[in-house]
Amino acid sequence: MLKQILIKLPRKLQKSDLLDSSGSDSGNHTSNSGNGVQCTNVGNSISSRLSVVKRVSSAVFPASIMVGVEAVEPYLSFTDVSSLQKQSLFISKLNLCCEVSDFSDPDKTSAEQDLKHQTLIELVDFVSTGSAKFNEPAIAAMCKMCAVNLFRVFPPKYRSNSISGEVEDEEPMFDPSWSNLQLVYDLLLGFITYSSLDAKVAKKYVDHSFISRLLDLFDSEDPRERDCLKTILHRIYGKLMVHRPFVRKAVSNIIYRFVFETERHNGIAELLEIFGSIISGFAVPLKEEHKMFLWKSLIPLHKPKLVGVYHQQLTFCVVQFIDKDPKLADSVIKGLLKYWPVTNSQKELMFISELEEVLEMTSMAEFLKIMVPLFRRIAFCLNSSHYQVAERTHLLWNNEHILNLVTHNRQVIFPLIFPALERNSENHWNQAVLNLTQSIKKMLCEMDEELVLACRQKMEEENSQSSEATEKRKLIWERLETAANVIPSAACPVAC
Repeated sequence: MLKQILIKLPRKLQKSDLLDSSGSDSGNHTSNSGNGVQCTNVGNSISSRLSVVKRVSSAVFPASIMVGVEAVEPYLSFTDVSSLQKQSLFISKLNLCCEVSDFSDPDKTSAEQDLKHQTLIELVDFVSTGSAKFNEPAIAAMCKMCAVNLFRVFPPKYRSNSISGEVEDEEPMFDPSWSNLQLVYDLLLGFITYSSLDAKVAKKYVDHSFISRLLDLFDSEDPRERDCLKTILHRIYGKLMVHRPFVRKAVSNIIYRFVFETERHNGIAELLEIFGSIISGFAVPLKEEHKMFLWKSLIPLHKPKLVGVYHQQLTFCVVQFIDKDPKLADSVIKGLLKYWPVTNSQKELMFISELEEVLEMTSMAEFLKIMVPLFRRIAFCLNSSHYQVAERTHLLWNNEHILNLVTHNRQVIFPLIFPALERNSENHWNQAVLNLTQSIKKMLCEMDEELVLACRQKMEEENSQSSEATEKRKLIWERLETAANVIPSAACPVAC
């Protein structure tokens, strides 16, 4: 009896091993029949770079999950098959689209490209009607198809060579393969927003690697692609909540690299636009992680020359943070003063506009912390020789909230700005600035005439002391020159 049992045990193990090996072979065979049969005809036209992308996607999305899926001829229409076969046809068509077409030559068209384009249109229509069922094989096939078609390295020629900071004036570059890319993005968006999508299964394939490579695409030169990516990433952030910390960290890393290393990235505005809506959804009180994102990522974004490209979105994000926690206004204004431009007048205009929005949301307690360095900077801007900077700074007094802050702290602020207004009245070349200066001086007199007179008297005393110091220095130099001329040349120990 024991002998019979011992004889049977090895046979059972061998059979198990055989089944395992045959199962893996059948899995590979199924994957090949689903993914490779329709792709081999044009395989020779694909570059080695795209082959690497396909190999990576095959590693991320293994073929073993396709075991048990009935193969259906992908050339059939959804209307030509039964309801039971539509799901298999859907997966077959996704596998058919795992071939990247070459659009480098606009005059070159092929039957394979037309077939793929038509298949993508059918897939978009099928998903939009709600007929698709995203089980695990369908999710894997969808993610693999998107990875193969979307994830790519942009050639150097598609990157901007400008170093002057005038990217706003450059013509956008459009991807020649956009006709297909748009359909793939529509499919991905339809997949992410699908009502019956199981997020627990989807997160296995839309993982950190997938999201990281999706974020890399924000550097695309094509604004249409960045707009699609913006919508998709926002939907992923809302649907797959488990990935939210990773998305925030990955975007922070992109910003760090842009600010401190390259100062070149095409998608900063779109990323900030996404975060504008994300910040508005933060719970109060804010987590320390979120405050660090403001201090370490958003405020340093004021440093690059290209801030004009994304300044509107950046201002919106900053204002959203202050709206959530008014105590952050102090650190935001300190950050603006730290990165305040000295020689770039257009950038300075942006900073003044942002400063006005921030001050509108600043409480009195926070204002007291930064009013002295702030109004020293404002005094410099009042005296700016660039008339737009000077004019825009004068217009800050038209804001009722800022005027109220100034009125309550006039004992400190008037002595800081009054000398600048007097210098404008005497020296500024622009008539519009002169008129605004006179208007503000009149407003200050109406607020507190005695304080204005005291400021004028103090300024006159300082000017008198400065003149006396100048005269003393002049007399000292004259005496030194006279003493140097009186010394006989023979007494000079140094040979001239």
